[in-house]
Amino acid sequence: MPANQENVTKVLSVLSHPLRREILMDLNEKGECSFTDLMRTRSVDTGKLSFHIRSLQPFIEQTDTGKYRLNKTGEDAIRFINDLEVWTEEAQITKKDITLKLASLKKRAYAFSIDFLLILAVIVVSTLQFSSNIILITLSLLWAYSTLLEGFTGQTLGKKVLGLKVIRIDNKPLSYDFVAVRNFGKAFLLPVDLIVGLRLKDSQFIRYFDKFAGTTVIDLRI
Repeated sequence: MPANQENVTKVLSVLSHPLRREILMDLNEKGECSFTDLMRTRSVDTGKLSFHIRSLQPFIEQTDTGKYRLNKTGEDAIRFINDLEVWTEEAQITKKDITLKLASLKKRAYAFSIDFLLILAVIVVSTLQFSSNIILITLSLLWAYSTLLEGFTGQTLGKKVLGLKVIRIDNKPLSYDFVAVRNFGKAFLLPVDLIVGLRLKDSQFIRYFDKFAGTTVIDLRI
């Protein structure tokens, strides 16, 4: 049964206040606390603590001696708070990594040049000629080659040489459909891809097809 969204909002509202979370954590750590214990630990006056205790009624109960302790819902709330703190920390690390390690346009251009010249050389050597169709064939193979390697490891040979890697901005694993989209723009529409991407003025997306695919390139050597 879907959760009642109004109730969800009320619960999140109660847990959004840091003092209330601290009170729940105190009760979780100590098992039971008197009103005076909580007032002394949290350095708050009687009126303020009384207000927050009333707000926490769904999560706490009183013992026969008048002390407060967590009820079953309170224990669940502690797990939720702990999980949320871990998630918040991971989100901050991910955001910091993306901010600090984004690959520069210069290094990405070098990596592209390495990959393009590698594919071009393979085709010229294998066909022993330079025909009018060779660029189209090279770009098609570049798209397939980039999609295959980036979908597998996040790196083409050019990116590996320069220490670059493709990642998804939502920090989920790469898959071939994402890299196929981002590399289509690189292989067949590069001038437009770059012009539109740079106009976005977002350092995560040098190319528009990166934004469209939800991917970016990081520098592993920074």
